[in-house]
Amino acid sequence: MIQWNFLLLSFLVFFFLRSGAQIFLHRLNISFLRQRGNKIPEVFQEVVDQEKFKKISAYTVESSEFNLFASLLGQGFLLVILLSGFLPWLAKGIGQSHWGTVTEGLVFFAALAGLTHLFQIPFDLYDTFVIEERYGFNTMNFRAWILDLTKSVLISALLGGLLLGVLLGLVVYGGSLWWLWAWVLLGFFQLLLLWLFPVVIAPLFNKFEPLQNPQLEHRIEGLMGKVGLRLRGVFRMDASKRSRHTNAYFTGIGKTKRIVLFDTLLGSHTEDEILAVLAHEIGHWKKKHLLKQLLILEILSLAGFYLVSRLLNWTFIYSTFGFEAAIPYVGFFLIECLVSPLGYFVQPLESAFSRRFEWEADDYSLGLMGTPEPICGALKRLASDNLSNLLPHPVYAWFYYSHPPLIDRLSRLQEVKTS
Repeated sequence: MIQWNFLLLSFLVFFFLRSGAQIFLHRLNISFLRQRGNKIPEVFQEVVDQEKFKKISAYTVESSEFNLFASLLGQGFLLVILLSGFLPWLAKGIGQSHWGTVTEGLVFFAALAGLTHLFQIPFDLYDTFVIEERYGFNTMNFRAWILDLTKSVLISALLGGLLLGVLLGLVVYGGSLWWLWAWVLLGFFQLLLLWLFPVVIAPLFNKFEPLQNPQLEHRIEGLMGKVGLRLRGVFRMDASKRSRHTNAYFTGIGKTKRIVLFDTLLGSHTEDEILAVLAHEIGHWKKKHLLKQLLILEILSLAGFYLVSRLLNWTFIYSTFGFEAAIPYVGFFLIECLVSPLGYFVQPLESAFSRRFEWEADDYSLGLMGTPEPICGALKRLASDNLSNLLPHPVYAWFYYSHPPLIDRLSRLQEVKTS
């Protein structure tokens, strides 16, 4: 039976504070957009007409309202799981099998993951086949959606199950320093995924082919040569088979480093704009942003594993949620649930770090290209093609945005142009 004590009440306070903050920030952002939604920002007037601007505003409102709705329902679903007595019932049923802690933990998390996936399916379907379809982005049929879902579930089950199984094995057999070995394991696993993703995982979902534009490829290789960057190649990805959204990214480590360009990007941007986007990605690499992010993540991960090791045998947590004894795999889930609302309020710090990296990458792109026109043109085109919100509320952007608001980025680049 659930125990209504200080721990549970504190959790609920932060849980509902998070939901309240999400609702407040959403309303603040949408109100700000509606108040200023009649006039196109000056820097976008050459690429966005009034009809497109109305479409951007409508897409921003509808997608953000739906995402908030889905998020709040997801949080409610989790609360029902935590407070209904379902978890003790599930753990008791699994424990009667006497499979051992590792196998029982895998079954426990597989059951929760299955329920979560089933709960999310209607929201994913609505987002893809209603909202994205309505605004001209979706190009995927239901068969392709099912195939993607099946692949994602199988990959997550295989990789997640393998990692979780080893972690639980370390808890049971790793002694008092299991948390340190678990941290080392997770760090190795993350590096392995970074190395495998471009050559093993991503090709399961998309085709990656060499560019069919020798001139553009030659210019890209020249850009790489300026900074002494060697990579396996530049690839065109068939993103258009799922969506008309445009993007490009730099991926992989070591010998799997590669640049990937969406075919939608290649079809809508000039060569100079594409080079400017790539120069921005090169900036992330040369400024070692990935390495810095990994170091921060590893420090937080080490602290997290140590915290879990101190709390995992604290019976008060288990009794609060209706358990009669400490069960390691249940402890992992409960601790994650307790910490998650607190983590939400740290998001502005994470966003600030990310925005700083984006400023540095913009500066690097500007230095490589020698002029702001290509990167400015690329940002405007990306915003127009992806129906990005041109008028986010400053507080909303401060809290959530991993990239600086587009107007701020363009204004800063234009200042360089006129200075």
